[in-house]
Amino acid sequence: MYLHIGNDFVVKKSDIVAIFDLDNTSQSLLTRKYLSRCEKEGRVINASGEELPKSFVVCSYNNSQKVYLSQLNSSTLLRRSDQKGLE
Repeated sequence: MYLHIGNDFVVKKSDIVAIFDLDNTSQSLLTRKYLSRCEKEGRVINASGEELPKSFVVCSYNNSQKVYLSQLNSSTLLRRSDQKGLE
């Protein structure tokens, strides 16, 4: 039901739109523009603490999106989301 994305942050699995690897996706101009716009609008939440973010999670809440930066790899987040008992 919930996914721990790093530090003390958890998100509801049903709210997750996508999980992205930051290194791979930030090479795209469109992704950089999207992240920049979200940051300007105050929709980016740093869940990585003082560590360098490795992934970002896009969540949708009532037709609004939030972007969570996580210090965990996208593959780790995906594996956690597939674990039994989290549904």
